[in-house]
Amino acid sequence: MTTADVVVYGATAGGVCAAVAAARAGVSVLLVEPGRHVGGMTSGGLGYTDLGDPRVVGGPAARFRADVAAHYGVPEGRFAGPEPHVAEAVLTRWLVEAGVEVLLGHRVESAVVRADGPSGGPRVVEVVVAGGTTSRTVGGAVFVDASYEGDLLAAAGVPHAIGREDVTLHGESYAGRREIFPGMHNMPPGISPFRGAGRAGGLLPQIKPGPMVEVGHGDGGVMSYGYRVCLTRAANRIEIARRPGYDPDHWELGRRLFHHWRAQGLDVPAGRLLGLEENLPGGKCDANSLGPFSLSVHDGSAWRYPAAGTDERVEIRLHHLHHAQDFLYFLSHDESVPVAVRREMARWGLPPDEFADTGHLPHQLYVREARRMVGEHVLTQHDLQAARPQADAVAMGSYHLDVREVQRTWRDAPEHPDPVAMVVTEGYLSVRVPPYQIPYRSIVPRAADCTNLIVPVCLSASHVAFSSVRMEVQYQMLGWAAGRAAALAVARDVAVQRIDVGRLQDMLRDDGQVLAI
Repeated sequence: MTTADVVVYGATAGGVCAAVAAARAGVSVLLVEPGRHVGGMTSGGLGYTDLGDPRVVGGPAARFRADVAAHYGVPEGRFAGPEPHVAEAVLTRWLVEAGVEVLLGHRVESAVVRADGPSGGPRVVEVVVAGGTTSRTVGGAVFVDASYEGDLLAAAGVPHAIGREDVTLHGESYAGRREIFPGMHNMPPGISPFRGAGRAGGLLPQIKPGPMVEVGHGDGGVMSYGYRVCLTRAANRIEIARRPGYDPDHWELGRRLFHHWRAQGLDVPAGRLLGLEENLPGGKCDANSLGPFSLSVHDGSAWRYPAAGTDERVEIRLHHLHHAQDFLYFLSHDESVPVAVRREMARWGLPPDEFADTGHLPHQLYVREARRMVGEHVLTQHDLQAARPQADAVAMGSYHLDVREVQRTWRDAPEHPDPVAMVVTEGYLSVRVPPYQIPYRSIVPRAADCTNLIVPVCLSASHVAFSSVRMEVQYQMLGWAAGRAAALAVARDVAVQRIDVGRLQDMLRDDGQVLAI
């Protein structure tokens, strides 16, 4: 058995920060990562970093920004974010400097839980992790689940939620299924979802079968996933090529969308589809999901991902990766795409110095949300919009409520003399919130559920509140708080719910964390 005082699962940026914070406090740390890279989305394609109010960005998030600026020899904030390989290099250096042991390529298979924790409650004793065809057992005093999926918390039997709740659960006005409104991310009206005339031939690809639940009702739907692709206009760029297995019929919905825009006299540039701006160093861009037809996959496949087994997750990730490859090729080569868009796409390609071991495409699927722990305090829309004071604050957030599209489906529009079926995109929401505090109670389970687990990524929040907290800078700061708290629990031999939170807050302030403004 491999043992450490603190075991961190998930080498996301939050997981790296948790591991480094605990190690710097003097305890032994093991960081276990199911993939082959560290940094999660911070090094996996999400180069453009959403900060929200910069006043709340402190601690490790501020240090990361400073280290990136120092790497490039520019003032802090000069770039929207680092190149992916630079982000990974910075985070890897942090781990090396802190002396953190890292175990890559191992995923959680199971956890042993016993009811003999420091306060008599259940605690995780050991975790079995699998790497390829072999398994090994990892033991620790305190565990931190910093994965995007929440696999360790689930293995430990900690209660959790997946997807959108009903509006009645927390009394949140933005909960549940949303109204269909016109907007940049929604499909324009009038596009048929069916292959043939009328309703012949069945649904087109890339459309989730209906029906939708009523507005405000919970349906378990999660925000759409996708790959944030790094592109470059450099002379040595790798051409966007046709993937073996590319199916032109899969893109019929895109052809109909371009036909609709053309009939309406709309000239949609390539940048409006992908956000083609040189917002990263080295003349690179972080291609984003913009508009109703994008790098994000809206067919509902992401809904299965959080609770899926290993093989099904591999299948879903590959489905999303192929979507990204084929979407770029479609925009670059399909004759239904305006010539101006194809010409602009021809100027871009994959950077040869990024993601060399994954075909120059990102190694990390953008899992915008998966499981969410039901912990001591469930952070809700009310906490954020009212900026409710939290006496046990360990970090702050400020980014707007940012629910990305949840599904692309269809419905009948009431027209005379017969209803007309049309494609709809549903779920997008963007609402400003003031800077708010994130409490320690939202990153720990209830003591009756587990006494030695801390969860800084799949934290205890509603779907609506999570849409704001889910930014990488918040994960970094919450991960740091989790690492500091884990070290305190080890040193005092107490449940994570019973550490001295005031002492933790003092330590975080000394580390530059912003707890109030």
